[in-house]
Amino acid sequence: MPPISHVLAFAATSFVLIAIPGPSVLFVVSRALTLGRRGALLTVVGNATGQSLQVVAVALGIGAVVERSIVAYTVIKLVGAAYLIYLGAQAIRRRHSIREAMSDRAAPAHTTRRVVADGLVVGLTNPKSIVLFIAALPQFVDRGEGHAALQLLVLGAVFPCIALVCDSGWAVFAGSLRAWFARSPHRMASIGGASGLAMVAVGATFIVSGRKD
Repeated sequence: MPPISHVLAFAATSFVLIAIPGPSVLFVVSRALTLGRRGALLTVVGNATGQSLQVVAVALGIGAVVERSIVAYTVIKLVGAAYLIYLGAQAIRRRHSIREAMSDRAAPAHTTRRVVADGLVVGLTNPKSIVLFIAALPQFVDRGEGHAALQLLVLGAVFPCIALVCDSGWAVFAGSLRAWFARSPHRMASIGGASGLAMVAVGATFIVSGRKD
């Protein structure tokens, strides 16, 4: 197990990075405005799951492969960017049908799985967290304690836990604003288009962000 001082230090670093609104927050807010509070919270769960899988990959040594291979890193990054742009394009195309989708009925199970899966793909392919886990996470491991893989898992678990809490707050806040937009079909169509453009912009950010080898 890593020393508690290392866990707290990584938690502080993670909180600073997560608390500052970035592409992840913009994605969650966009989903809240188009899918509602429940959809946004499911997106947050999926996103945190994707980040957790990144941590496992780093602990198992896969992160070292991505670190050494610019091709592997670029492929992961472009997959995430393409998927975000696809989601944004779908939101723009369906912007006039958003009001019809607003109801208090529970979403079908397959819809729930799809929303969580969307968040998972984005979280798993987020280049910013990939860089954080590969470059920064190992620096908080105490080599003298041994069991480096276990330390990486414990330390890495801190990040998605903090992200889950912070991003959920954004999801609830943005989901509450959706009620105002719901009063007007024109507003809902406008916010649907704007949210789609925002997701496309996040995808473009993924493309231009990353390593400086």
